[in-house]
Amino acid sequence: MTSLKELVLEQVRKYHREQEPGNFVPGVTPILSSGAVLDEDDRAAFVEAALDMRIAAGPSARRFESAFAAYFKLRKAHLVNSGSSANLLALTALTSPKLGEARLRPGDEVVTVAAGFPTTVNPILQNGLIPVFVDVELGTYNTTAERVAEAISPRTRAIMIAHTLGNPFPVAEIADLATEHDLFLVEDNCDAVGSTYQGRLTGTFGDLSTVSFYPAHHLTAGEGGCVLTGSLELARIVESLRDWGRDCWCEPGTDNTCLKRFDYQLGTLPAGYDHKYVYSHIGYNLKATDTQGALVLSQLRRLPEFVEARRRNFRRLYEGLADLPGLLLPEATPGSDPSWFGFPISVRPDAPFTRQELVAQLEDRKIGTRRLFAGNLTRHPAYQDAPCRIVGDLANSDFVTEHTFWIGVYPGITTEMADFVVDTVRSFATGRH
Repeated sequence: MTSLKELVLEQVRKYHREQEPGNFVPGVTPILSSGAVLDEDDRAAFVEAALDMRIAAGPSARRFESAFAAYFKLRKAHLVNSGSSANLLALTALTSPKLGEARLRPGDEVVTVAAGFPTTVNPILQNGLIPVFVDVELGTYNTTAERVAEAISPRTRAIMIAHTLGNPFPVAEIADLATEHDLFLVEDNCDAVGSTYQGRLTGTFGDLSTVSFYPAHHLTAGEGGCVLTGSLELARIVESLRDWGRDCWCEPGTDNTCLKRFDYQLGTLPAGYDHKYVYSHIGYNLKATDTQGALVLSQLRRLPEFVEARRRNFRRLYEGLADLPGLLLPEATPGSDPSWFGFPISVRPDAPFTRQELVAQLEDRKIGTRRLFAGNLTRHPAYQDAPCRIVGDLANSDFVTEHTFWIGVYPGITTEMADFVVDTVRSFATGRH
C-alpha cells in the first residue's frame, strides 16, 4: 500500500514538472548571471525532510558531510549555515588555544588579495589579525606565488585566498610557500568546486578549505556552506566553534559518546561536570538544518553534470568573443582546469566603448551582469580605517574596479542563451568601431 508520504511526494514531483520554464525568448527571458538548478528529486528531498520535521541538523546533514569529504578525499567536512560562516570558522579555528604556540594571535598577519569578496577578508579583521593585501594578475584575476612571497614578513602566520570565479590561483606553489615559512593556508573554494590545479581538486591543498552553498554556487542548500580539512585536530576545533564552543562531540540527541560524560575535570569546573555543557572555545551556533542537508545531498549527485555545463558554457562564450578588439577575456591559470563560476570580461581603456556602456546594453537585453565582487576592497568605506598592510600598488585591483564585470556560465544557461549573449556583445562591440 502506498503511504501518505509517498503520495505527497508524488504530488510534489508533479508540481515541480508543472513549474518548468517556457521557451527562451531573446531579450525577454532573463539570462541570469547565476542561480540554482533544481530538479524534482531535489524538491522531493527537501520536502521529505520537512515532512519528517527534521528541523535541526540530522541524518541528511551527516550523510552529506561524509559524502562531500569523500569527494575531496579529506578526513572531515562540517556543514554550516553559509559560506561566509565557513570562512569565519576556518580562520577562527587557527586561533584556538588547542593549537598551542602555533595558534594565530591578535596582531598576526594573514596574506590575502585586495580584489575579492569581503568574507574572505572579514574573518581576518574579526579575529584581530592584520590583512596583508596583494594585487592580482589581469586575465586570471588571481594573485601569484611571487606576490605572496614578497608579502611574507616575520609577523605573517597564515595565507587566506579565494579561487577567483572558479579559476584556481597557483595553489600548489603557494602551499609550498606556506610549508616553507611554517604558515597556515586556508583555501576559499566557494567559487571553485570541481576545479583542478595540476590534476588535483582545489580545496585539497590547504590546511582548511571552505565552500558555499548559496544558490549562486555550484551546489545549493538554499543557504549553507562547509568547512573541510584533512586534519582531525582542526576538524574537532571547527566542530566545537560551530556548535556553541562546546567541548563535547556527541551528535544532537545522543549522549555519552565518549563513555565518560560525567568523568571529566576541565578548567576550574568541579570534577564530573556534565561534558555536554563544558565549553572549550568562545564559539557560535552556525549549524545548518537537515532540510538544507537533504537538498545539498540531493544536489551532490549532479556535481559532475554541473561542472561540465559550466565548462561548456564558458567555452562557447570564449570562442564566440575571442576575436573582438577592446575586450580582455579570461585566462585559465596555467596548469589548471577551472570549474568556472562566471565569465569575467574587462573593457580595455583604449576600447571605443566603456564597461558601463557594454553593461547597460547587456542589462537592457535581460542579460545579467555582476561586478568582480568588491574590486579593490581597500577603497570601500568599511575598510578605510581597518588595520592592514599593502604590498605593491594594487594597480590591477584598481583596473578591475573600473573596467571588469562578469556574466553567467551556470548550468541553467542553455546553448541558445549563450549564443544570444555572444550575439549581443558582438553586435555592440563591432558597432562601435
